Amino acid sequence: MNTPVTSEPAIVTPPLRPGIEAWALGIAGLLPFVTGAVGLWLLPPDWTGLAALALLTYAAVIVSFLGGIHWGLAMPLAQTRRGLLIWGVLPSLLAWAGLLLNSAWGLLLMAASLLLCYVVDCQIYRSLRLGGWIGLRGLLTIVSVLSCLAGAAAFLAQV
Repeated sequence: MNTPVTSEPAIVTPPLRPGIEAWALGIAGLLPFVTGAVGLWLLPPDWTGLAALALLTYAAVIVSFLGGIHWGLAMPLAQTRRGLLIWGVLPSLLAWAGLLLNSAWGLLLMAASLLLCYVVDCQIYRSLRLGGWIGLRGLLTIVSVLSCLAGAAAFLAQV
């Protein structure tokens, strides 16, 4: 009995709710946010530039990652939703702009970008039946946005 070989890739249905691994990895991904913000307040002045750069750079990477998720969401769809592809590029452009700004303004732009990504994700996730991920995204967004704001405040307090 031979099983026919198909060249069609299997469409993987994403989990409707994040598992323990997603929660653990998401929480672990907050460490650079929190340590960067705390470092800006507690490190000696010689180290705050590095802490600011580390926080800003990590925030930009995460903003870009959040945009890239939308390309991944668009790929398995029978009819590509152009909006997913367009939105998927915009966070990377915001992240790039944030890296060109000084630390305080860049961190403020990253905080706004993280919040904007969350608002867009809430709309799109629900439309794709992924609303169960919004709780995790909400927690990650709150901590990352507060970290960027705390980092910007520390940077501004030093000038």
